[in-house]
Amino acid sequence: MGLFIRNRRISESELIAIRGLIREEGKLGRTHLSRQLCRLWDWRQANRSYREIACRDLLRQLEARGLIELPKALCAARRPGYKSQVQTPCLSTDPVEVPLQEIGPEVQIVPVESALERQRLKELLAAYHYLGYRQPTGPSMGYLVWWRQRPLACARFGPAAWQVAARDEFIGWSPERRRLGLRHLVNNDRLLILPWVRVPHLASFVLGTLSRRLAQDWWRIYREAIVLAETFIESERFQGVCYQAANWLCLGETRSRGRNDREFLCAQPNKSVWVLALGEDFRQRLVEVRP
Repeated sequence: MGLFIRNRRISESELIAIRGLIREEGKLGRTHLSRQLCRLWDWRQANRSYREIACRDLLRQLEARGLIELPKALCAARRPGYKSQVQTPCLSTDPVEVPLQEIGPEVQIVPVESALERQRLKELLAAYHYLGYRQPTGPSMGYLVWWRQRPLACARFGPAAWQVAARDEFIGWSPERRRLGLRHLVNNDRLLILPWVRVPHLASFVLGTLSRRLAQDWWRIYREAIVLAETFIESERFQGVCYQAANWLCLGETRSRGRNDREFLCAQPNKSVWVLALGEDFRQRLVEVRP
């Protein structure tokens, strides 16, 4: 037996070992199981931290396929796709209506690294983004945009979608190269301009600035080189004007399914697919990627 989940091949012997671990230590909870598996497999990110979130998702996917039976979630455990119910943060909602050229030099785009910054990002997305806040199931990088100690916007990048026809054709890689190369892609899964902020061209300014620093920030945190960013825009809601202005390229539309819905079981809104090269040789690096 051999199947790929979370870009990892699961053999029959590993599946037997997982079942044994669940039988012996399952009462300690799913978090404990994922930690133990990461240590047994030495399953780490490029920065050497264990891939515990990815491992928990892997266990859930194995259970969904009927291959294992996980213990009941302990108190306060969150289901996949958990949408945060964080209360609206206490912020000044006085309108910010100024030209970008006036405030541009004072705008600060700060990577989210501290616990306080992570909490602020979570609160803003939960309260004001139409998709809310969802915990990424892999490496992620968030940014807060400030002006005179007031938040104006935020953005987040996380794991790329497993399979996107338009993107994969654009890159020109085989399924095996895609499996190896996905770690070099990131997905801009959230971009938010706060509703009382009316600064023309702010979104494209933020996207343009991030395009020049994202790869360096990602390497600093995860020790992994990223060469292409992607995003998916609901066609009925947005036209992607700010992405176009920031030099992102529209490749077409998705096939109306989520990033993990390989069987087309859960219909999703039609979304346009956009990509941004983070290096001139991105295609060659993705096509020639090695394990």
